[in-house]
Amino acid sequence: MRAPTLDRMPTLILVRHGRSTANTEGLLAGWTPGVALDGRGAAQAAALPGRLAELPLAEIVTSPLQRCQETIRPLLDARPELTPHTDERIGECHYGDWSGRKLDELKDEPLMEVVQAHPSAAAFPGGESMRAMQTRAAEAVREWNARVERDHGADAVYLMCSHGDIIKSLVADALGLHLDLFQRISVEPCSITAIRYTRLRPFLVRLGDTGNLTSLVPREEPPGDQAQVGGGAGAP
Repeated sequence: MRAPTLDRMPTLILVRHGRSTANTEGLLAGWTPGVALDGRGAAQAAALPGRLAELPLAEIVTSPLQRCQETIRPLLDARPELTPHTDERIGECHYGDWSGRKLDELKDEPLMEVVQAHPSAAAFPGGESMRAMQTRAAEAVREWNARVERDHGADAVYLMCSHGDIIKSLVADALGLHLDLFQRISVEPCSITAIRYTRLRPFLVRLGDTGNLTSLVPREEPPGDQAQVGGGAGAP
């Protein structure tokens, strides 16, 4: 029998959208229309081309939601040779009846405890389960890996602009973590996470990289032990 090898496959750059108006207002946006970047989010997006300047991006794939579209616009302006692809499978979790509600109001819902401690069993009323969210996102990545390798070669690098819970679920998938552990992962607005895929296994090579350590500065109000559903607003 032939021994397994670590043959190369494309490297995926995951960018969480910049800080949005829903983040700063403490809302669980989901697929609510009209959620844009706030001023800080726009500045984060404007800095993205410089942060990625050394990377030869083969493709750009984005969630259809406005905050992701706005995040990659400066990058597309800097690289007019790239045409973005929209893929609904990397869109935000469908939070259903929770969409647009204040996170402070949701924290006392019995389902929130399940979302925090046992997300693989969480299904949002009128929406989807977190397992379904992870499954569709992981399927999208595997299909795009094959497409990018076919069209651009095994050493290609491509980018997906998506959302906090989607990216956390993809990191868990890459690490072989059960979905119930994905709330231990944190990705800030406009942070960069990189996964290098191979035939045998993925390698997580960057996680939530914002290019600075601002998020580690002690805050006046400690962040607490609850994971931010939807991803949170990032450092103040």
